[in-house]
Amino acid sequence: MTALAERFADAEYAAAWRVVRTLPAPLARGVFRLGADLARRRDGAGVRQLRANLARVVPAAPPAELDALVRAGMRSYARYWREMFRLRAGDGPHVRAVMDRHMTGTGPFFEAVAAGRGVVFAVPHSGNWDAAGLWVVETLRALGRPPAFTTVVQRLRPESLYRRFAGYREALGYEVVAAEDGAAAHRALLARLRAGGVVCLVADRDLTGTGADVAFFGERARFPTGPARLALLTGAVLMPAFPHFTPDGWTAPIAEPVPVADRAAVPKATQAVADAFARLIATAPQDWHALQPVWAADLPRRAA
Repeated sequence: MTALAERFADAEYAAAWRVVRTLPAPLARGVFRLGADLARRRDGAGVRQLRANLARVVPAAPPAELDALVRAGMRSYARYWREMFRLRAGDGPHVRAVMDRHMTGTGPFFEAVAAGRGVVFAVPHSGNWDAAGLWVVETLRALGRPPAFTTVVQRLRPESLYRRFAGYREALGYEVVAAEDGAAAHRALLARLRAGGVVCLVADRDLTGTGADVAFFGERARFPTGPARLALLTGAVLMPAFPHFTPDGWTAPIAEPVPVADRAAVPKATQAVADAFARLIATAPQDWHALQPVWAADLPRRAA
């Protein structure tokens, strides 16, 4: 991306944050749904990849059913962006109240917080991740713990765009560190967990090339081992979760904690995360925003 294109992208996002927040909610819903439907009809690379990914999740789906799922998936993805541009820190109590009606598997999380033990949430790219993060913040606040958690993001370009997204999430109560910061980011994650805090990591794609091979919906993929390694290093509880939408809002069911006994158990734990993601995604595949390659067969082959 050229410097001019980067500045234009930053200006577009800045305008979206200003404009979308001022639109009446029904109008905003209509605009973003229309955009999703237009994108699906154009059938660009992201839509084609989403179709290929969802075909692995529902391999028995006939073409018409798969087309409907792709349409629902694009609308779900558009809903995430619409809600993101409108979400504010003050929405936290409402988000928590809505999510509490649907949340499952929270017992081990509450037990870990009560015991002062760190928690690593591993989540896929799905639903409204930011709303799920607000639930964590508000729940920690209600439990008398520091209302914040740490997460890792990719450093966008230009720097002003990265700071815009980081500032938005920091206002919601997140500590944001850039993956490109390497050792500094790792230290921030360790510090949060060793203090009995929470770390949330998106973990359905290996972006560094250092992950572990897993079987995911019966096909080979690579998942990051960072969540399991952090749990091992700090004694934190590793919990897969699946943010997704409900008719009245959001939820993020939490799977059973994944044990990580020693270094040799890291690949097995990463496979357990993949298995949990597969079970959870299958319950609401339209909310898995997989518009990029996930499986090894779809990734470009590296030169020998």
